[in-house]
Amino acid sequence: MSNSLTYLDNFTPFPDPSHALVDPNGLLAVGGELSSSRLEEAYQNGIFPWFNEGEPVLWWSPDPRAVLFPSNYQPNKRFKRFFANTAWTVTFDKAFSQVIRHCSIRAEGTWITAEIIKSYEILHSIGLARSVEVWDAERLVGGLYGIKQGALFCGESMFSLESNASKVAFHALVTKFTDCGGELFDCQILNPYTASLGATEISRMEFLSYLHNLKRKQISF
Repeated sequence: MSNSLTYLDNFTPFPDPSHALVDPNGLLAVGGELSSSRLEEAYQNGIFPWFNEGEPVLWWSPDPRAVLFPSNYQPNKRFKRFFANTAWTVTFDKAFSQVIRHCSIRAEGTWITAEIIKSYEILHSIGLARSVEVWDAERLVGGLYGIKQGALFCGESMFSLESNASKVAFHALVTKFTDCGGELFDCQILNPYTASLGATEISRMEFLSYLHNLKRKQISF
C-alpha cells in the first residue's frame, strides 16, 4: 500500500492513519477546519494537529507512537523530595483558559492559535479537554492540558514559570488519573524529557488498538 497525503476541506473525513507519510513521519493530511467537532473526530482516530503559525493545518499520526504506561513512570529521587516538600498547590480544571494561553507563549512560535484555543475551550466545556494547574499562593506558575478519552489521556502541552512547575503538574496528573482508573498516556512523539519519565514507543497499530479499547472505558477522572 502506498502512503499519500490527503488534502482536506471542512467536510472531507480523515483518511485511515495507515496512509500517513513515512517522511515526515506521520504526516497524514493538510487543511480543513479546527472546529471542536473536527478535533474530537481527530483524537478519536489517533490523529492530532501540529503546525507552525501561518502554515496550513497539518494532521499527524506518527509510527511509532510515544506513550507512557503508568507502571513505567519514573520521577527521580530529587523531584520526589521536591514534590513532598513544596508549598505549591495543584488543582484540576480550575483555570483551563489560563493554562492553554500560557502554553501558547513560545519563543519558537506556536500552533496554539486563537482558533485552537477557542475550540479546546469548547472541548473543555463538555469535559473532553482537561487541565492541571500549579499555584504558588494565588499565582499560576505551571500547568498542562490534554484530551481525556476514557482511560487514555492525550497530553498536548505544558508550561512552567518556575523550575519544576510543569513536572509537578505532570506528576499530579499521572497520580490522579491512574488512581481513577486511567491506563495510558499518549505522548505523541518521544523526546528526551518524556523518555526520562519512562515513556516508550509502540507501533501505530498497537496504539490504535489501545485507543479503540480505552476510549470506551468510563473512569471517575
